[in-house]
Amino acid sequence: MKSFEVKKIFNKGILSENPILVQVVGICSALAVTNRMMNSLIMGIALSFVTAFSSFTVSVLKDKTPKHIRMMVQVLIISSYVIMVDIFLKAYMIDMSKALGPYVGLIITNCIIMGRAEGFAISNPPIPSFLDGLAAGLGYTMVLLLISAVREILGFGTVFGYALLPAEFIKWTLMVMPPSAFFILACIMWAANTFRTRKQLKGVEKK
Repeated sequence: MKSFEVKKIFNKGILSENPILVQVVGICSALAVTNRMMNSLIMGIALSFVTAFSSFTVSVLKDKTPKHIRMMVQVLIISSYVIMVDIFLKAYMIDMSKALGPYVGLIITNCIIMGRAEGFAISNPPIPSFLDGLAAGLGYTMVLLLISAVREILGFGTVFGYALLPAEFIKWTLMVMPPSAFFILACIMWAANTFRTRKQLKGVEKK
């Protein structure tokens, strides 16, 4: 692959077609596990792994998969990688597995994974499909970390579990609660869309 093609894939997955900010998919887990940054990081890594390797596998098998069972095969592939991630967390990161709870298993229902499989992997070679899945996962992870950074700093006074604010800082109880994620995500989406719109308008004016 040429370098500009790789750059284009990552630009789409992380910025111009960010799965959460632009496509508005995968927001359930984005709202559920973002009370702490470490939770968000691990969830983001897990989803990036599943999305990248699922897209790669779907691309490898696309010519050998009958069309009438294509979706079933894709779900089977995705669930296999999700099980790998779940087993790894339960074996080596027990506390994190408990903290994430059922949301690791629910990765299989995340629209981002099936969306990249159907939208890209099914009609592209394996390596670009892998990178496309990885880029979408990184875009998802970036948004999760932004949300959790605000929630953890204001709700706990920490960053990745390390104290950041002085002990006398009055913690915002609302930030610990799930509804806060809705407001923060809305603000991030508003800022991202405003920036993108202004950039497009400047491009039109230059023409």
